Amino acid sequence: MKARTRARAVALQALYEIDMVGHPPLLVINDRLSDNDLDEKLAEFVSQITMGVWPIVEELDQFIAEHAPEWPLNQVATVDRNILRIALWEFAVSENTPIKVAINEAVELAKVFGSDSSPRFINGVLGSLATRQNEIRQSLQHLQNPP
Repeated sequence: MKARTRARAVALQALYEIDMVGHPPLLVINDRLSDNDLDEKLAEFVSQITMGVWPIVEELDQFIAEHAPEWPLNQVATVDRNILRIALWEFAVSENTPIKVAINEAVELAKVFGSDSSPRFINGVLGSLATRQNEIRQSLQHLQNPP
């Protein structure tokens, strides 16, 4: 697994734990980082993803739900839901990852952590969300960076 993909996997594990059991995000990040040997730059990337996604999870979920109408969000596997959140945050909020890279990375995470149908589901939802990238970016960045 490539270094940044590994960092995304650690962020996914952190978000999964926060989502499932409600542990405090900073504690979870520190625990995940202590369990994984990542250099400082990658550890910062894990923190950026986790602390970028979690505060706006409801807003991310609204966009995801609009593009997966046949699957109510509470019925989407927790792993898949968090993979979608990470990718959407990366291409719509952080703007440091090209959309194709964010989608490809999400599909790779889905292959490792999701079910057999996860990669196709993730790719389809993110492909649909990509068509609204600018609209989503404007909406989410307003929330992330209030005036």
